[in-house]
Amino acid sequence: MRFLRSIDLCYLVLMGIFELIYGFDQECPIDWAMYESVSKEKALIKCLLERYSNYTTVGRPVTNTSDMITVEFGLSLVQIMDVDEKNQVLETNVWYTYQWKDALLKWDPDKYDGLKKIMVPPEKVWIPDIVLYNFADTRLIEQRSALVNVFDDGSILWMPQAILRSTCAFDTKYFPFDENECHLKFGSWTHDGNQMDLQFFDNQSKFLVEDFIPGNEWDLVGNRGERNVEIYECCKDTPYLDLKFYILLKRKTAFYSFILLLPCTLLSCLTLVIFWVPPESPAKLMLGMNIFVAFFVLLLLLSESTPKAAESIPLIGAYFCLSMVMITMSTVLSTVIANMFFRGVRINRAPCWLRRLMIDGIATVLCLRSQLLEPDYKTDMHNYTRSQYADAEARYAKVRLLDNGRESKKVNVSNYNELEHNNVHGNQLGDLCLNTSFAADIRTIREILEQFKEKKAKAELKEKCLREWKVICCVTDRLFFISYLLVNVIGIVVIFFGQPDPS
Repeated sequence: MRFLRSIDLCYLVLMGIFELIYGFDQECPIDWAMYESVSKEKALIKCLLERYSNYTTVGRPVTNTSDMITVEFGLSLVQIMDVDEKNQVLETNVWYTYQWKDALLKWDPDKYDGLKKIMVPPEKVWIPDIVLYNFADTRLIEQRSALVNVFDDGSILWMPQAILRSTCAFDTKYFPFDENECHLKFGSWTHDGNQMDLQFFDNQSKFLVEDFIPGNEWDLVGNRGERNVEIYECCKDTPYLDLKFYILLKRKTAFYSFILLLPCTLLSCLTLVIFWVPPESPAKLMLGMNIFVAFFVLLLLLSESTPKAAESIPLIGAYFCLSMVMITMSTVLSTVIANMFFRGVRINRAPCWLRRLMIDGIATVLCLRSQLLEPDYKTDMHNYTRSQYADAEARYAKVRLLDNGRESKKVNVSNYNELEHNNVHGNQLGDLCLNTSFAADIRTIREILEQFKEKKAKAELKEKCLREWKVICCVTDRLFFISYLLVNVIGIVVIFFGQPDPS
């Protein structure tokens, strides 16, 4: 028995040396007497796996160590399962496609009833260690188990199914009209470019989409692939090959059109109405605050659909914020005007530079000066007419008071003359009393008129200050209106027509 075991051991050693020198034996010696009750397929599989177990699944299945094994790799996209923009993760359902040649898995079909194809478990044979580089998965196993198709010439075809979770930098700048390109990078984790040549399967440098199932949120608008040769810092003399598969996704906007776009359009139109409400109206304050709250709610809905730490914020979000800023400024301006309208002006006159800028400059450019202030000649004529009327009224008051005083004095003088008509000294004394009383009445009238003019001048100055501030506020409100209108037009052009060409 020991002698027979020694002979078997020597035979195996000699066969191993022979196979290393001249290649692997394509024949699989089988004692058919032992396999009379089974098919030749099972006998062939058992023989091939036993031979494989002798050499183990470790190491490339090549005849010579210097030989390079060529592995063709491809992907069939079945479904885009999830696009997690917050965590920057793309989840896809794909089918792998591997193809290579194994020198240990060859046989002559004529000796096995014309059998040209068998299927074996993947853990029993050598499998290329091609992995997803940009993976973002906590699972240990990402693919389903599938048998390996083995052909008589040693060709291997393996097509397992996998659920992949890969990293992808989503750009939400043009949300919800955004397009994002994601890539999946595959390559051997241990074999370099001198040991394994990695190529696209069947020269298809892109995803195969024959079995693709369209999604509800994203459309697949394009895909491509490229083969790269990387030189890493650790191994500058050794090339590493990888295959990248790119997919271009476009978001469907039907849902967001009703959730974000339509309310945004209606609120924008309603915001334009705010600037046409008179600034002193309290309704403008309430309307502005309600629209501000509505934009804030839309901003919260937008934050639920976009990453919180994105490099660029969505343009529609910037539009929401800018609208809220414009509404806030208009509301503050309306509060100032309403306070002046109902409580009066308690501040000084507007500065000279502000009057020239707003009233003489911007109001003239916006064609509002004629509507807000009367022309100069009308103002002068009005002031002239009012001054004439005031002077006439003052003269009439003076004459009436003087006449009343004179009539009273005349009565007193006549009575006095009847009593002292023969006394000359009495006449002189009466004239002196009359002149003294008349001068006192004149001084009293003058003081009353001066107080009246002073009070009237203060009222006119107050009214002028109030009118100037109202004009400035109206012009500023109109500037906000024009700015908001320009922001709307520019925002629509940028969001709808300013998207970059994906090509």
